[in-house]
Amino acid sequence: MSSRRLRELMGEGVVHAPGVWDGLTARLAEQAGFSALCASGFAVSASLGYPDAELYTMSENLEATRRIRESSGLPLIADIDTGYGNAVNAARTARRFRDAGVAAVFMEDQESPKRCPLCVGDPVPLVPPEEAAMKVRAVKDAVGDDVLVIARTDARGEEALHRAKSYAGAGADMVMPVTRTFSTIDEWARCREAAGVPLVATLTASAWTEREFTPRVLEEVGVAIALLPTQVLMAATGAMRQALGRLAAGEPPADVSADALPHHEFVDLIGFAEVEAAQKAYLPAARGGA
Repeated sequence: MSSRRLRELMGEGVVHAPGVWDGLTARLAEQAGFSALCASGFAVSASLGYPDAELYTMSENLEATRRIRESSGLPLIADIDTGYGNAVNAARTARRFRDAGVAAVFMEDQESPKRCPLCVGDPVPLVPPEEAAMKVRAVKDAVGDDVLVIARTDARGEEALHRAKSYAGAGADMVMPVTRTFSTIDEWARCREAAGVPLVATLTASAWTEREFTPRVLEEVGVAIALLPTQVLMAATGAMRQALGRLAAGEPPADVSADALPHHEFVDLIGFAEVEAAQKAYLPAARGGA
């Protein structure tokens, strides 16, 4: 059970999980040495050419999650947005992601369709607290101990503390304030005390949590999982945009390739050698001509 492995990792210290969105990024993250992955909704949406506004469907998100799981056996934390509807919809969503082999899911308390709080200026509309808590209860009832349930809140201040406590009482294994939920480290510590369960932090690129949540701070405020949801996406997008711009401007392809990952290194990391070995192993000659 991948959730058991994730719990074991949390017992060893804060788990850092980079945001991935397909098989290639999952493979790269595992090769880099990470112990867990996050199927970042922001990144999955971007890979489809959309902003993080719940424009994709549950099935599209699930398909991306399955591709990630096929490429890596690391515990996977999946973003299920708002659960794609009411409590019954959210429970079905959680069951589908459980069946796909994820270790944890996180669901936010926004109204559907969600809006990325870092990308819009106004406070995002939230589901009433009692209804949001019952959605958490429905999700936990649906997956039991097979999957860790992370309840995300996009509320702020005292309301966020109230919701965190309520969601933990409804069965959430962990609570995730977003980067704009609180503005100080002390507020995060208060949230951990109010909820009574470990916290999940999103160290989103360019957010204050990315700058100030050092390993020491993460431990002090009770964060068990630190997500890195957009760093890889931003780095990859910048590199791709630069390469495409150079090619479109007429720069010789060989010059652009000279500044990129060498072909032989890519062949190695993507696993051609392993596939070739497996193909040969199943040829008749490899079995003594049988």
